[in-house]
Amino acid sequence: MDWPSAFDAALPYAAFLDRHATATQRPRWDAMHARIALEPGQVALLGGFARRMPVLVLAGAWCGDCVNQCSIFDHFARASAAIDLRFLDRDARPEVADALAINGGHRVPTVLFLSEDFQEVARYGERTLSTYRRLAAEQLGPACPTGLVAPTDDATRLVTSEWLGEFERAQLILRLSPKLRARHND
Repeated sequence: MDWPSAFDAALPYAAFLDRHATATQRPRWDAMHARIALEPGQVALLGGFARRMPVLVLAGAWCGDCVNQCSIFDHFARASAAIDLRFLDRDARPEVADALAINGGHRVPTVLFLSEDFQEVARYGERTLSTYRRLAAEQLGPACPTGLVAPTDDATRLVTSEWLGEFERAQLILRLSPKLRARHND
């Protein structure tokens, strides 16, 4: 996959929503974005990222999981000058959706972490472990959630923490890369 080309075609968070979210979808995104509050330690961790890290998110404005998670990524990017965050609409770029398929499915959000020279560092998606545990508890028994109710504040904090772990993991891979350490003389 030509990741530099895909990244160049992607949009920053607000521009992605301006282009792809409907008048009905946008308020849900904005409300979730307003709910996210990074803790001081999280802001400090993100502010300490040293390597430029392009992050490509395959998403859909219609997707409830994207509503609940993508605004977290925007907060991470605002807290770290090293994170260059972009979004691609899954349905607008089927070749990227195919390249990032998970278990044969075009799931969203899928996050692709890239090095400064657009080599794949890691990918993660579409839900965190705590979300899968919650869904298993709800759906593997007699209940079936509608997906229209926003997650609790505790669930959002846990998902934020889990995603931060993935961003930190990718940053540490970059920081410890022999190739990049030689390039940056560190």
